[in-house]
Amino acid sequence: MAEEQRQLLLDEIEPLFESGDGGALRRWLRDQRTSDIAEIVEIVDEDRQRQIFDALETPEAAEVLEKVNEATRAQLFELLPDHEIQSTISELDYDDAADLLAEMPEDTGEKVLRSLTPVDALQIRKLMHYSEDSAGGIMDPVVITVPEEATVAEAIDRIRAAEIDEDFYSVYVVGKDGRFLGDVRLRLLLTPPATTRIKGLIDPDAIYVTTDMDQEEVRNIFSKNDLIVAPVLDQSGRLVGRITADRIIEVAEEEAAEDIYTMAGTDPDELDSFSAFHAARIRLTWLLPALVGTGITAAVLTLFRAHDPVVYVAAVAFAPMIAAISGNAGLQTSAIVASGLATGHLAALRLSTVLTREVRIATIVALSCALLGAVACRVLIHTRNPAEVVHPIRLAFAFGTAMFSAIMVATTLGLLLPFLFRKIGIDPAISSGPLVTTANDSISVAIYMTLTVLLAA
Repeated sequence: MAEEQRQLLLDEIEPLFESGDGGALRRWLRDQRTSDIAEIVEIVDEDRQRQIFDALETPEAAEVLEKVNEATRAQLFELLPDHEIQSTISELDYDDAADLLAEMPEDTGEKVLRSLTPVDALQIRKLMHYSEDSAGGIMDPVVITVPEEATVAEAIDRIRAAEIDEDFYSVYVVGKDGRFLGDVRLRLLLTPPATTRIKGLIDPDAIYVTTDMDQEEVRNIFSKNDLIVAPVLDQSGRLVGRITADRIIEVAEEEAAEDIYTMAGTDPDELDSFSAFHAARIRLTWLLPALVGTGITAAVLTLFRAHDPVVYVAAVAFAPMIAAISGNAGLQTSAIVASGLATGHLAALRLSTVLTREVRIATIVALSCALLGAVACRVLIHTRNPAEVVHPIRLAFAFGTAMFSAIMVATTLGLLLPFLFRKIGIDPAISSGPLVTTANDSISVAIYMTLTVLLAA
């Protein structure tokens, strides 16, 4: 919602809050989109949230509850009574209901499940069994299937009889054992004679995903093949659900936000609550190890203090420059590689291809920064006492050599770590986080101080 539009709606609804006229508020809400109402709910206080949910019909309340952010939803779970949460959840699609129940306290979620019909509860429990980041966790279990021996007329009758609110674009054909055979697009049911067997219209090359497939991989399959919907199969090849493009848009937003938070050194979980202590605890989980890492950098610097004090003081003055430049060079590489891995670009999946490209780039960057840094070092190093003169040319040479070496090492780490993390099942975005960049700083400073002591003393 644009800021101007949001403010306009707030200006319109505020007098209705003040008047306490529930009927007028109800009529006003009927004319608004649930997405707009959700944004208003995120802004107003608890008393006004209560007024809005009192005025909403249960189906609209369910849509609003599903669309607000997680922190607001957690607040609403505490604000709304159990019976109201139960009736609201019952209006949602199975996949959306499963997502919301996973966010609730376990005892509250169990109460809601027990309040649902056995059929609904069973479907939701099945979805909750899958990992929330897998295809099984984001799929909609409601599909339209027909047996391979059915006719076009029978398939159309089954479509007419289906109770499905979401848009659908094809029917799925299954064998006698329930295994997926392919799909038939709806347009193909319009022209053949009614007695045509459906198995003759099957697209055997239909693209499908499996329940254990990561949602990021599913997103890449949708993007690569321009899919609107894809069937979901279990490990036995049986059809268990479908995923639609609108759900993939949500996944893309979640994955992008998760990577940004990870690269910044925090976690999307901090948005589960408005509590400042909750967010601070999550951030400190990342920052405290980084604090230890900077302590290691300081320890590395102190290891060299026994050497020529003049060289040591001059070298320490340029240590932050080495750490910053090499760290940022490594960060650039890791961000590019992690992004390529996340989007499934072929170039990012082939280590040899990426290595060839990034090494050339890193060499150019390292040489440029080394030459410019050496010049800056030569210009800045000067003393008034001739007896304390550091050999400026040697120090500049040492600085340039160290800068080149540190950038090459940091870039190599930035290139290899995302692939390594992906191999062992860790989010590659962590390679761009503060823990790895802090490690880069320590390594680059160690390289710099060692070369400086050896070459400039």
